[in-house]
Amino acid sequence: MTATVSDALQYAKDVVEGRIVACRWVRLSCQRYLNDLETCKDRGLYFDEEAAQHALDFYQFTTHVKGALAGQVIKLEPWQAFILANIFGWMRDDGLRRFRTAYNEVARKNAKSTVCSGVGLYMTGFDSEGGAEVYSCATTRDQARIVFNDAKVMVDRSPFLKRLFGATKLNLHVLPTASKFEPLSSDANNLDGLNVHCGIVDELHAHKTREVWDVIETATGARDQPLLFAITTAGFNKQGICYEQREYATKILDGVVEDDSYFAIIYTLDDGDDWQDESNWIKANPNLGISVKWDDIRRLAKKAKEMPTARNNFLTKRLNVWVNTATAWMDMEKWDRCPAVESDEVLQQSPCFIGMDLANKLDVAALVMVFPLDDGHFHLKSWFWLPEDAIHIKSRSIGNMYQSWSESGYLTLTEGAVIDHDRIEDEIRTILSEYEVQEIGFDPWGSTQMANHLAAEGAPMIEVPQTVKNLSEAMKEIEAAVISGRLHHGDNPVLNWMASNVTAKVDKNENVFPNKEHPDNKIDGMVALFTAVSRVLRHAELGGSLNDFLDDPVIS
Repeated sequence: MTATVSDALQYAKDVVEGRIVACRWVRLSCQRYLNDLETCKDRGLYFDEEAAQHALDFYQFTTHVKGALAGQVIKLEPWQAFILANIFGWMRDDGLRRFRTAYNEVARKNAKSTVCSGVGLYMTGFDSEGGAEVYSCATTRDQARIVFNDAKVMVDRSPFLKRLFGATKLNLHVLPTASKFEPLSSDANNLDGLNVHCGIVDELHAHKTREVWDVIETATGARDQPLLFAITTAGFNKQGICYEQREYATKILDGVVEDDSYFAIIYTLDDGDDWQDESNWIKANPNLGISVKWDDIRRLAKKAKEMPTARNNFLTKRLNVWVNTATAWMDMEKWDRCPAVESDEVLQQSPCFIGMDLANKLDVAALVMVFPLDDGHFHLKSWFWLPEDAIHIKSRSIGNMYQSWSESGYLTLTEGAVIDHDRIEDEIRTILSEYEVQEIGFDPWGSTQMANHLAAEGAPMIEVPQTVKNLSEAMKEIEAAVISGRLHHGDNPVLNWMASNVTAKVDKNENVFPNKEHPDNKIDGMVALFTAVSRVLRHAELGGSLNDFLDDPVIS
């Protein structure tokens, strides 16, 4: 039976009223739809039920391509009907469609390609667009062909569609309207000169650059009602085009940004949800029990529980949760639960060890103070600096993030294009005057001049090269402290972000070393933390007497 506009409306009501379990973003998307039905006239919009139903009816001519349902007519589920009714039903007063971009994020195995292929065929042959150019877009030829090939099989299995569409190996076409549907990848030679009516981007998270997205978005300018249609799962790169679109989508759903041309829906877990609780899985898998099989997802969840290296893949692909890296070192759920830091009054009376990572003069510099109290707990205070001009050469999302931290007082911007080491030195002098600093550990690479200046004034500077010998045990100690609740990191958002960026490089002797997967995933604060903790451990190893550090290269 064909899905109806009434199914889409009922889905929205069931979600908002709690009859269907859904995450916050899905509830907001459904509430947006219901609110717009009440207020649309004030904004020059209206909902065309006939146009929405026309798009839904099209799917009765399509069939499933793979799996147990292969060959059977596609029956849209209510959540799919809701997405399609929104995209094709909302109109502006001029009679053209409202939504020009659609961002849809949902876990794997929820029939994303099925919906995408249908959209491609509909936009090619049933949208009353002369010379429609429709593209299935990806970074590689093989990925771009997934949606296209499914559409091609749909045409081949439907007598109705077969009469309308002609087909070659990499082209579906409708001769009477001179329209076509083709796969398109970033390694193709024909990215320029496109006149796009519909660009379908499957798995946007896999795009390492924004090239394809920008080309397609720019190439829609000559069309009256184009559609840039993205369906993706979560990924690891929070600095990429996909996460940029996700952030924009969440701002629209939150009401922070008003953009009537952008449709958004995100199926994922809510913050604080237990990923092992099966009752939460439907939030990311609206097709749970249909195309998403219970035994399959349970099997993978068990593996993720037992193998930390498999956990992030499960979270991203099957629960649609974004993580920073495929091999994250820190369990950020446990990190987020770390208890509060002691008052500054207490810390000022306690010995502390400092770790510095000055990186290079064009990037983030970090200083972390570690206070090892008698109860075995570590309390932290963190400082971060960045050249002011660096904000403007970063990607928009990173630049905005840095700017926000600066305005909140967590990141100090120094004037100019390179880091102001004099400014950092002055702040270290202030710290030395206010706290019981035992040592300042630093990597001699790039820090020697500052270290010499401070050592000449009596600061206890200790060279700590960034080697496995110096950092491995410190990393293990911090991980253990987080698990046992002995770390108090102060919930500094810059340090939190850097903790989530750390990956662990493990050698054959089970030594670990901090790494990062992407250049923009900064870890300077964590390296500073490991540096400081390495000195704490060395101090404890020698019985706690600073006079025992005879074999350490102290600058004096």
